[in-house]
Amino acid sequence: MTFKAYRVSETGGRVSGSIVTRELEDLPPGEVLIRAEYSSVNYKDALAATGRGKIMRRMPLTGGIDVAGTVETSSDARFKAGDAVLVTGYDLGVGHDGGYARYVRVPADWVVLRPATLGAREAMALGTAGFTAALSIVRMEQNGLSPGAGPVVVTGATGGVGSVAVACLAQLGYAVTAVTGKPEQATYLQGLGAAQVLLRGEIDLGTRPLEKALWAGAVDPVGGELLAWLTRTVQPHGAIASSGLAGGIELHTTVMPFILRGINLLGIDSVSCPRLLRQAVWERLVTDMRVPEWNAIVTEIALEQLDGVFAAMMEGGHTGRTVVKLMD
Repeated sequence: MTFKAYRVSETGGRVSGSIVTRELEDLPPGEVLIRAEYSSVNYKDALAATGRGKIMRRMPLTGGIDVAGTVETSSDARFKAGDAVLVTGYDLGVGHDGGYARYVRVPADWVVLRPATLGAREAMALGTAGFTAALSIVRMEQNGLSPGAGPVVVTGATGGVGSVAVACLAQLGYAVTAVTGKPEQATYLQGLGAAQVLLRGEIDLGTRPLEKALWAGAVDPVGGELLAWLTRTVQPHGAIASSGLAGGIELHTTVMPFILRGINLLGIDSVSCPRLLRQAVWERLVTDMRVPEWNAIVTEIALEQLDGVFAAMMEGGHTGRTVVKLMD
């Protein structure tokens, strides 16, 4: 049996992707063979496929850190043929052939049963970005965040993590402030539920160890200067969920917010999140965090269109979520 896959390779120091034909025998070892229906596009996928980030540990490799579909075969008793499943994180699309293919074989421990009401397309409309956003909210709630505590700010709000975070927080009843560098996307963010939109270029980041306390919580997939600003502006005992580095890997702040305001800086690891917590977060995404209109603002593409989406992401011209249809 042959099928199409998007493979990333390196030739002469140049990293690029292409559509190739593969067979089941080409797939890496694993207990579960998935007949894939949809995958998604994340910033990490774009970094890997363009070579802008050292994401993939070996090449050539099938890209895609997410996949959703049904079990074709399984040698693990936890799964049977026909089960609706998804995989995000772990080594998928990094050191193990990923989700940009009609068939994907993975270790059983990576596989999550999809909630009964979660279709493959919606699962990938969320994908790693949506899971990261929801995990960020769950971790802040575990640290005492509630809608009555005050406003929650989301940086990088038009990106995948940011968009889902804005929508889910609004669905839960939080007053959400969205931070973006794209003034033309204000209406988009308000449509997701943002009560306020701040333009990145108009924010006075300040220089003092402690600035005016503004936020009960913060979802930050950006890092860098914005994360440092958040440490200075989060309310006493508030929490920051840090999940990204698009704004830089360095953090220049002081211990003052931590010892005088008792703020919590929460690291969000969506890659190796424990299995039980992972399943619980996906259940939240189809219950109280579910956004009914989410699918309406998702773009669907074919494998052949991936390169264009990756380029847009690298240029900062991508908004929202993009899913990749893998079915014929």
